[in-house]
Amino acid sequence: MAEVCSTCGLPKDLCVCGEIEKEQQRIRIRLETRKFGRPTTIIDGIDDKNANLQNIAQKLKGFCACGGTHKNGQIMLQGDHRDKVREFLIKSGYPQENIELQ
Repeated sequence: MAEVCSTCGLPKDLCVCGEIEKEQQRIRIRLETRKFGRPTTIIDGIDDKNANLQNIAQKLKGFCACGGTHKNGQIMLQGDHRDKVREFLIKSGYPQENIELQ
């Protein structure tokens, strides 16, 4: 017999918990100027309990071809990559309405 999800009660292969959690998050992408006037893209609002921030940060760094890190529930990328990050998150399944650019 198939395993059952403890949250929604559906079989694991039909579980929709991950999609529902993505739809409920409000993600904010903003640009900050750091030391020596260097631009830094900050992504916050991604729930680190349900999503692996380290994995998302690694994929974003590869997609944007830049350096960066994750800490304190935020992902920081070197440079201005707001449009690329938004495009990546939409492709990853986050709703376009819940992503706010600043």
